[in-house]
Amino acid sequence: MAKPPKLPQGMPSAKQVLDFIQSSDTPAGKREIARAFGLKGQEKIKLKALLKDMAEEGLIDGKRSAYHQMGGLPKVTVLRVVEIEDGQPIAIPDNWSPEAPGKPPRLTLREEKGRGGKRPPALKRGDRVLARTDETTSGWIAYPIKKLPARTEGMLGVVEFDGSGKAWLAPIDKRIRRSSPISDTGGAEDGQLVLAESTGRSERAGVKVIEVIGDPLAPKSFSLIAIAKHGIPHTFPGEVIEEAGKAAELRLSPDKREDLRALPIVAIDPADARDHDDAIWAEPDGQGGFNALVAIADVSFFVRPGSALDREARKRGNSVYFPDRVVPMLPEVLSADVCSLREGEDRAAMACHLHIDADGNVTSHRFTRALVRIHHNIAYEDAQAAVDAGNPPEHITHLWAAWALLAKARAKREPLDLDLPERRVMLNEAGQITEIAVRERLDAHRVVEDFMIAANVAAARALEAKTAPVVYRVHDTPSREKLIALREYMATLGKKLALGQVITPSLFNRLLKDITDEAEKAQVMEAVLRTQMQAFYGPANAGHFGLALGSYAHFTSPIRRYADLLVHRALVDAYRLEQPAPAGDLPEKTGLSDKDRASLQEISDAISQTERRAMEAERDTIDRYVAAWLSGRVGETFDTRITGVQGFGFFATIVGLGGDGLVPISTLGNEYFRHDEAAQTLIGESSGTTYSSGDRLQLKLAEANALTGALKFVPVDADGQAVEARGVRSEPRNSPGAGRGASKAAGKYKVGARGRPGNIRHQGRKRK
Repeated sequence: MAKPPKLPQGMPSAKQVLDFIQSSDTPAGKREIARAFGLKGQEKIKLKALLKDMAEEGLIDGKRSAYHQMGGLPKVTVLRVVEIEDGQPIAIPDNWSPEAPGKPPRLTLREEKGRGGKRPPALKRGDRVLARTDETTSGWIAYPIKKLPARTEGMLGVVEFDGSGKAWLAPIDKRIRRSSPISDTGGAEDGQLVLAESTGRSERAGVKVIEVIGDPLAPKSFSLIAIAKHGIPHTFPGEVIEEAGKAAELRLSPDKREDLRALPIVAIDPADARDHDDAIWAEPDGQGGFNALVAIADVSFFVRPGSALDREARKRGNSVYFPDRVVPMLPEVLSADVCSLREGEDRAAMACHLHIDADGNVTSHRFTRALVRIHHNIAYEDAQAAVDAGNPPEHITHLWAAWALLAKARAKREPLDLDLPERRVMLNEAGQITEIAVRERLDAHRVVEDFMIAANVAAARALEAKTAPVVYRVHDTPSREKLIALREYMATLGKKLALGQVITPSLFNRLLKDITDEAEKAQVMEAVLRTQMQAFYGPANAGHFGLALGSYAHFTSPIRRYADLLVHRALVDAYRLEQPAPAGDLPEKTGLSDKDRASLQEISDAISQTERRAMEAERDTIDRYVAAWLSGRVGETFDTRITGVQGFGFFATIVGLGGDGLVPISTLGNEYFRHDEAAQTLIGESSGTTYSSGDRLQLKLAEANALTGALKFVPVDADGQAVEARGVRSEPRNSPGAGRGASKAAGKYKVGARGRPGNIRHQGRKRK
């Protein structure tokens, strides 16, 4: 590192002091300034007076040990991450005063090279870091020094008053087990759901209410809780709305697009679909195969790189779907209208033309920008009913016949075949739950899925053929550690898993196929699911293990996934599909920007994170709906299946409904239970009673907490009575607010025994 220039010695001017403070790599206090200018004796007294005058004139701020320019930032300060942009954390000063003039500066957090320190930890929204700051010509930069302990800012909870009138915040996050004292209720009343933030650096400092959300059990509150808890952007800035309006007015040029309006293309979607990304068509080729088309909304024509729309879509990463609402990636004028493939209306599309041979292999593909007019928007159930009735329209008959060939090819490659039920929450117009059930899996779903997979593979291969950038959907082979754990588990069942062979999805399929006992099959399926890696996005191809595909990209959902939009842009560039046309104030280019090309890894990391955030938010919301639905059935006995076993108890889900709940080990009776981690089993020392992952058993619902989404079950004996529980103390007596979250608030919102539920394990559906 270069040495700083030698400063003139002697009493400095105010400007020289300012220049030194700004250029110093370390905090500059009175002592550092005096040393830098070689001041001694009376000069130090004069410096003290100068610094006081500069502070009174508004030139500097801070304290004697660390000054900084007024309106600027201390050299070392605490920052709070407010968002992740292209994989780069963006932060603001943690202690920025609301009375300070202007908006708080936004700092980009970067790893500092060449200082010999450790690589800083990965940061997410809400994290606090101690960082060294630097103002550059392109804005503020910060270099993390260390990550600081989490505070409770942004904590969601329910306000409750104890017997002395003191206000407490009972958290609704099941991972937080302590209530916090409230120093400022902000006008919130007892039982109201609020957003709060910390008033100090320790838990004892308490919190203050910054927003009153209202009745936590009111219709549509559960999705609002998830949105706030996970920090999901849900309102569009004015400039984005304005730009979306301009984009919606862009005119399509039929002479510059392939005109496919005469084809009977159909969009098959859920009955409650909010947007329509994709539509399909097929006809026999006369040689035992099919010519097919997958038409996808041409979002890249409307959302241009570098625009405000594009920046907002990238920040969101994807749409988030809740039972009562959708938080879209794009404003509704585009997502639900102009881009959406709606029946009888001309729409811009990216068309993937496929040829499927008699063996179900896709032998050729090509991509065009097209103009389509959807023949019919039809629900899965209606399409299936028409096929089952034996009198579907010809274009539906062709789709099913083409799918039969694709399914034949799929069976040959043997992708991972796990039966993962999806819960569906049905609401009435008032937002109240009418039914929760497992979504039925129809052939109509498989038809659309296999067409989409074929198009996704074609997109990846088309880009590879041009050596163009690709954002792949990657699903890695299970790690050796996970495979060893699976082998040990299978050994407890008396079955072998040889690891000397190439690991393929068919290996897991054979494991399941060879098991005839349904309870044991459920056990093994749970174990296989735990063995799988999490899928992600990235510019380096590692294949898709679950689908048994060597190259796979997401192309078919650009309205709701930013990854697909990037793939569309790459195809526009690779196959010269750019359509220069007057775009008003919008950028003209619709392909990949130079910035996109240079930062595909960072963008991929960022949208992988937003995808995980969406999955957690959606799962949390479903859990709360299920708990609310079951709160009126506490005391009933249900047919359940064990989904996980730990030393403190096991988790079980209601068969046919879902909703994971804890069965604490203290409720299993008056004997000691040993935890066999490899076998995923609890074993009673005296009776030999075992509880294993996958077992089916009758359990009584003891608690259903709609606020946290937590369920608690207890075992029953042959007469249907709860097993006598062992007496255990669930919380230390001296924990602040111990049990408080399950006291007054629990009395209103939790039905059943008092006390807090333990940590809950969730099993979400895997996504391709």
